[in-house]
Amino acid sequence: MNIKEYFVSIFKGFYSLIKGMEVTGKELVTPKVTEQYPENRAELHIPERFRATLEFIYDDNGRHKCIACGSCERNCPNQTISITKRMVEQPDGKKKMKLDKYMYDLGSCTFCGLCVQVCPTNAIRFSNDFEQAVFTREKLHKQLNYLPEKDDAPAPAPAAKPAAAAKPAADETKQESQENKEQ
Repeated sequence: MNIKEYFVSIFKGFYSLIKGMEVTGKELVTPKVTEQYPENRAELHIPERFRATLEFIYDDNGRHKCIACGSCERNCPNQTISITKRMVEQPDGKKKMKLDKYMYDLGSCTFCGLCVQVCPTNAIRFSNDFEQAVFTREKLHKQLNYLPEKDDAPAPAPAAKPAAAAKPAADETKQESQENKEQ
């Protein structure tokens, strides 16, 4: 290494040191903001785009829009969502898929938002309730459809069963005689 390269490298090192000190100096004089959490919960601003936990969107009548299609469960990269569904018969005789349980594991969720994006009925969303600290992992398993499901139409009254037809006396005597022979 010659003398020129030696002094160029010293100059570059000194220039790099000055640039670093400039950044440090700017941070030294900027005012600091300290959040007084949890005392300032009332005026704490959480951005709308913050993703905390999944929740169902319920209408005024207490119904959710989930049709139990399972697209959110299939698109979850780490199987955080598990759906249990059942077939029910409608009053008109058609069968329909109904949601039985919508389980969500907050502990393994990556908050990627794929489940919300692929939902065809926009039944789920992320809330921005950030306070999710618990002492046991079991409390991180949540059931989203916590409200009882309401039927769309009232169930028809059960039809009265027809009365059993009276058996002729001759048939009864035949059955009695066969029972006596078996004993």
